[in-house]
Amino acid sequence: MGILVVGSVALDSVQTPFGKRDNILGGSATFFSFSASFFNKVDIVAVVGADFPKSDLGLFRKKGIGTEGLEIAGGNTFRWKGRYDYDFNTAHTIYTHLNVFSDFKPSVPERLKNSEYVFLANIDPDLQYNVLKQMKRPKLVACDSMNFWISTKKKSLARLLDHIDIILLNDAEARQFSGESNLFKAARSILKLGPRAVVIKKGEHGVLYFSRESHFVAPAYLLETINDPTGAGDTFAGGMMGFLSRCKKINDAEIRRSLIYGSIMASFAVEDFSVGRLARLSKREIAARYKHFRKITRF
Repeated sequence: MGILVVGSVALDSVQTPFGKRDNILGGSATFFSFSASFFNKVDIVAVVGADFPKSDLGLFRKKGIGTEGLEIAGGNTFRWKGRYDYDFNTAHTIYTHLNVFSDFKPSVPERLKNSEYVFLANIDPDLQYNVLKQMKRPKLVACDSMNFWISTKKKSLARLLDHIDIILLNDAEARQFSGESNLFKAARSILKLGPRAVVIKKGEHGVLYFSRESHFVAPAYLLETINDPTGAGDTFAGGMMGFLSRCKKINDAEIRRSLIYGSIMASFAVEDFSVGRLARLSKREIAARYKHFRKITRF
């Protein structure tokens, strides 16, 4: 079995200094699955409303992404509207309408309970924990979270961390969750709760990786053109998990390499709105950018 992602599928309306798009395909499970699909078979567990466009559903199927776990409920799809200024690290939310996502109770189809690689995208940590209880014996589990859950369900998130391998947070979330201002100390504090590794995302400034044995710093891929940073973190996670799902043995060196692939996939995603760039991306382009990334970071 391949990769299972549990998260959101949404319709986004986004405005940046370089354009505006309304009701475009978004959501954590969407960006993750499009990214990871370049490496392995991906299935999603999510919910959309009756208003979800059939054309967007077709985009998943065109990429070979399994939609058996995509529930279509009565009501409207989760919708988010936001704006970015030239500081792409900050999204200014105009509105969030959870709609059918507010009652989302992930139910993993029986066939997918054998998935070997599981990514728990940004949802309630109690729901993430419930998903894990439905799984059989995954080889690798990673999760994402956000400041809202750290504020409201910190104990639930701490319980979850004792059952996962890798947690991804941004730098502000890592500081908030750990109570440590220094990211080195923050990562050490989080590692004590059980995960094998902590990945701290720093947007255009790259990513930090911490395990009990080592730490690693990877830069972001430098771009001339950025149109929309929405979903970059989930795209990063998809590249990371996608690469790891192809490794015969997951060790420190392979995790480090996976972070580079995560950065590369995110660099493609931000070049266009929604999953536009990922939808027309080729494996040849990924290989070429990986080769160039190695060249510009070697010393």
